[in-house]
Amino acid sequence: MDKTLYYINLYDYYGELLTSKQKFYFEAYYFNNLSLSEISEEEGITRNAIYRQLKVAEDKLKYYEDKLELIKKSKEIKKLIKNIDENLKKQIEELI
Repeated sequence: MDKTLYYINLYDYYGELLTSKQKFYFEAYYFNNLSLSEISEEEGITRNAIYRQLKVAEDKLKYYEDKLELIKKSKEIKKLIKNIDENLKKQIEELI
């Protein structure tokens, strides 16, 4: 999974745990495809300040996944559901 998709996926799960500014910068960068320079011009702060805020947000998102493992658990549940579906299909076919 590439970096952008990885962070967007983390944001889908944990984005509400970020501050409003972190969410704003994250969404501007990842969802609106604005460059750090474009965001800094729009906000009137340095490019480096935007970079630091994004880095903090990315680190927080990774930290939450490391501790809570919601994405990992979700993938495991989906895999279990798929296996259950396949087993049910087999059982139904055997009955028919």
